[in-house]
Amino acid sequence: MTERPLTVLGIETSCDETAAAVVRRDALGRGEILANVVCAQLDLHAAYGGVVPEIAARAHVDLLNPAIKQALAEANLDAPEVDGVAAAAGPGLIGGLIVGVTTGKAMALGLGKPFLAINHLEAHALSAGLTDALRFPYLFLLVSGGHTQLLIVKDVGAYERLGTTLDDALGEAFDKAAKLLGLGYPGGPEVERHATQGKASIKLPRPMMGRPEPHFSLAGLKTALRQEATARAPLSEQEIADLCASFQEAVADVVRDRTARAMELYEARLGPGAQKALVVAGGVAANQRLRAALEEIANVRGFRLVVPPPALCTDNAAMIAWAGAERLARGLVDDMAAPARARWPLDPDAPRALGAGVKA
Repeated sequence: MTERPLTVLGIETSCDETAAAVVRRDALGRGEILANVVCAQLDLHAAYGGVVPEIAARAHVDLLNPAIKQALAEANLDAPEVDGVAAAAGPGLIGGLIVGVTTGKAMALGLGKPFLAINHLEAHALSAGLTDALRFPYLFLLVSGGHTQLLIVKDVGAYERLGTTLDDALGEAFDKAAKLLGLGYPGGPEVERHATQGKASIKLPRPMMGRPEPHFSLAGLKTALRQEATARAPLSEQEIADLCASFQEAVADVVRDRTARAMELYEARLGPGAQKALVVAGGVAANQRLRAALEEIANVRGFRLVVPPPALCTDNAAMIAWAGAERLARGLVDDMAAPARARWPLDPDAPRALGAGVKA
């Protein structure tokens, strides 16, 4: 383990945010964000109701170099002063990943610095070390547009998957719910906003609740929402609000139940002396109803709930840089053959969950 300060430039291009950041890890393992630049592409994709991979990749080409220059300027550093260059290498949209990985490799090679190919999911998993100085082990719930997983984070590079989604991720389910109700994009904030004006009065299923393995399945809930909406068409504003509230409440119940089961497994596998902490990250972590449900179960089970600030829950390069700093401190560097990967599970040895279309 390196016992000196490390400064790492991070690059994030896995989906529709073009991001660059500079993070410093001190000799005691504490983190500091020196710069965190995010160039969103929402306006480019809104008309299509979702992210268009080719448009995203072309935007990364245009936006990445200016974002890197801005991050270095805000950190008051010249490029040769960084100790390493980290780039999100997967999972994600392969076109965007190739832009970021190629840029990161070129910078590292030109500067004579180590290159670090970062798993985007690992960056989310380690982000609590940057924001809250949380050390290992802890339980991690990832709730993003593309992934919903429950894992034990044992150390950098050491993860045990407890649960995953068999179909839609949470963010994906919120986006699809918004689309079928005729709401805007991105869907998650729109569903949450309308839910505040409605009542959870419409009966919807709670898939997977009570199952021994803490997996998720949201496709059936989405189908039930469509059936309820179709039966009431044309929908009034109040009916849309009630459907949003009912959908959100069903999701909150499922997340509470699945997380409670994962907490039981965490305690059983690590023993009574293990740190009891639950880290939640990913864009859906900003949903206040879900956060309240998680706070409730954390209090019941005696877990400390750790949720990084909203800016570090969504896609950003600060978490990529921090993951790079943590790996660099342990000598875990990559060579120029490191590939971009559309799929990259954190726990490749986890048994395959039964269910068509399961997302590892």
